Amino acid sequence: MPGTNGVEITGPSGDRYDEIFTPSAIRLLGALHGELAGRRAEVLAARDQRQAEIIAGGNFDFLPETTHIREDPAWQVALPAAGLADRRVEITGPTEKKMAINALERTIDFTSTDGKDYKLRPDNELATIVVRPRGWHLDEKHILVDGRRASGSLTDFALYMATSARKQLEMGKGPYFYLAKTESHLEARLWNDAFIIAQDLLGIPRGTIRATVLIETIPAAFEMEEILYELREHSAGLNAGRWDYLFSIIKKFRTRGREFVLPDRNQVTMTAPFMRAYTELLVKTCHGRGAHAIGGMAAFIPSRRDPEVNEKALAKVRDDKTRESSDGFDGSWVAHPDLVPVCREIFDGVLGSKPNQLDRLRDEVSVSATDLLAVSKTPGTITEAGLRNDISVGIQYLASWLGGDGAVGIYNLMEDAATAEIARSQVWQWLHNDILLEDGPKVTRERVEALIDQELASIREQYGEEFNAERFGQATALFTEVALADNYVDFLTIPAYERMP
Repeated sequence: MPGTNGVEITGPSGDRYDEIFTPSAIRLLGALHGELAGRRAEVLAARDQRQAEIIAGGNFDFLPETTHIREDPAWQVALPAAGLADRRVEITGPTEKKMAINALERTIDFTSTDGKDYKLRPDNELATIVVRPRGWHLDEKHILVDGRRASGSLTDFALYMATSARKQLEMGKGPYFYLAKTESHLEARLWNDAFIIAQDLLGIPRGTIRATVLIETIPAAFEMEEILYELREHSAGLNAGRWDYLFSIIKKFRTRGREFVLPDRNQVTMTAPFMRAYTELLVKTCHGRGAHAIGGMAAFIPSRRDPEVNEKALAKVRDDKTRESSDGFDGSWVAHPDLVPVCREIFDGVLGSKPNQLDRLRDEVSVSATDLLAVSKTPGTITEAGLRNDISVGIQYLASWLGGDGAVGIYNLMEDAATAEIARSQVWQWLHNDILLEDGPKVTRERVEALIDQELASIREQYGEEFNAERFGQATALFTEVALADNYVDFLTIPAYERMP
């Protein structure tokens, strides 16, 4: 379907698509690409250049050219926007109807395949909605702009802004975003310019948009001050995206030998020295600039059939949220509604009637580049059970992803693209570093292939009649490809996306 401003929609149309692909949305999408597509290509090229430097033996460090920003005590981010002053509990999830039922318009309702009805109560106070556009590295293959695939980031942003920004303002809030996979302050600057373009084109005051940046890559950890500075008019703070952060460390240092090899992913906790350094620096950075610091995901999914599993897991969740609240975080993430009361209770205990802890400046915290890179100090072992778990989770998640679900419960944990990335990246790293398992043989291609066959057989038995042979076949082939390839694939979702219609 031809559009305007060089925009062409090549994907099939569906019910109510005309409510999304409005003339205003198409115009905004074209304008954003016209202004920013070239710079997007530049920041992505800069990622590749930085990766080449790391492979050649370089390291990350705080940028000397932005010392003046870090050392200037005067600048602050904007005051919290409506609906974002108190963020003690945030729940995340895929944007399917039953997950969005308490956050979108009151006209929405949904009946699931098992007959359950989901409706909004008219007296409910709606949660503040925060949209997460795709990262800068992802394309939208169903839309072309000037003959090239559109940016997934700009597509998601433009469609939401054009259709929903004013609706959010009418409800007393605004268009708010989580910015994923950011690696530098120049990428944050690109987002800030996108915000200005959109606000001006839509006739919305500058500063209306607010964005929380997920610090979920190791290069971004060295540019937290600068990222806040670039977005200061639109900033809503930073979030400790812990799982993607681990994935980023494995990915960036994958060729640097055992100094950067992590133990089983389930053994890596937030108490590891390099993770403590990362989170403490995040809180100090945010509060020094008047910005919210939001903690990481509690991924546990309570079991209604196994009280013992619940008791052990909930104790870990409490410990995790107690540590975050004590460290000064202003709120945290959970993956399941049953964890909301747990998280709220713990943050209530610290915050009381206060909306946040912005007054805790953490001046005593001092974090060096060496602290952020102290991966080798992480306790733990590499076991066959850990290798099997990586394989099983990776295959199950990819089967779900190819079926249209971006997050899925596996073994009482909410797994998403980040944890699947850790899983396949660990297999790749262990294989290419000739790792000897704590309780078994060396990790070899033949051993991994044998375990893939065994785990797939176990999954087939576990799923029973719900096992989709075609989809799991695709998922297994993809996992094998990205885990065993000689050349590391930067993001598994890129080849996965090409397999989808």
